[in-house]
Amino acid sequence: MVFRLGRQLLAMERPILDRHGISMWAYAVLTALRERPMRTQAALAAGIGADKTRLIPVLDELQKRELIDREPDPDDRRVRLLALTPAGRRLHQAVQAEIRAAEADLLAAFPPGDREAFVRTLIGLTPR
Repeated sequence: MVFRLGRQLLAMERPILDRHGISMWAYAVLTALRERPMRTQAALAAGIGADKTRLIPVLDELQKRELIDREPDPDDRRVRLLALTPAGRRLHQAVQAEIRAAEADLLAAFPPGDREAFVRTLIGLTPR
């Protein structure tokens, strides 16, 4: 059931991401950087469950679009620190608002108490 729900959510999110011109991985990066700014590329990859080599092209594209900054760590010039730009923050907020509205529509058929319990359960099951 979780797999089917996940596929349904991905199908729901895909047109939203497409409208904003970003991939699911790019959205995961923006979300992670919103939650914890100035992460290293290695910490970001571990945090979103991505291989570092797979992440580099996503970061390159986000930087090219001026949605993230990548700067050398003053303590270790081999390490790059990542942060959202104001444009990246705005894009993330717009995408997240649309996704949350779509999720609310999906859950609208259930009583408020059931929705709240479902969301609490998902949060409890999600590793941090």
